[in-house]
Amino acid sequence: MILFVVIGGLFGLLAGGLGGLLIGAIIGFVVGEVMIKVFLPIGQSGARDHFLDVTFAVMGALCKADGVVTPEEIRVGEHYFDKLALSPDQRRAAIAAFDRGKDLGFDLYGEARSLRWTLRYNRPLLLLFLQIQFSAVTADGELHEDERRKLLHVTHALGLKDVDLDHLEGMLGNRSSGTSGPTRNASDGDYATLGVKPSASDAEVKRAYRRLMSQYHPDKFASRGLTENMREVAKDRVHEVRAAFDAIKKQRGGRL
Repeated sequence: MILFVVIGGLFGLLAGGLGGLLIGAIIGFVVGEVMIKVFLPIGQSGARDHFLDVTFAVMGALCKADGVVTPEEIRVGEHYFDKLALSPDQRRAAIAAFDRGKDLGFDLYGEARSLRWTLRYNRPLLLLFLQIQFSAVTADGELHEDERRKLLHVTHALGLKDVDLDHLEGMLGNRSSGTSGPTRNASDGDYATLGVKPSASDAEVKRAYRRLMSQYHPDKFASRGLTENMREVAKDRVHEVRAAFDAIKKQRGGRL
């Protein structure tokens, strides 16, 4: 806020002297108020409530993309009720948001873009949101064409890139093939989890692993403006990253 007042005052001073200084400061104050109300979340609870509303509304839209919401998709939504430790009131609000997302006139792009502002372009949080959506629409083990098209629409609205969705699709291979556990062999999905290609050098793999472990460490999420409950979602991501790295390390003879 002070920054807007100072900038407005300086412009006013340059344009109209001392009188302009006062007018510019007032204009800067008004602009700052508007910017904060429009572009920044109203406190931590405001960010949390908006995150939950958009999460389940977008989930409803994506799950309906292929024409029908399956029991598997509903179970994933209920899984996140538990994972995010939603209260009874929050669960009712989440169900209402999910139903709203299924409406024909739902603004999928606009809703996702609004979350981009709320999360202040925080890439790890935006990626976690995208992963939540991806896990819901692929609950049946595959990504249908209409689902992918809308999911890519959401990816762009979040300010993310096609490759971010590609990485999630690569991870789907591990889940659908049942290749999980500490003794499994590395797959393309493991490299996708780390965001690198199978041809990546050992150094590149290690850098990607360390970067992701730092980004998604659950202890960091308390300071990023969301409820502590997001720590549980982050823990899942950390587990996936660690499992992928362990599989690649095993494949490469333990030299990582």
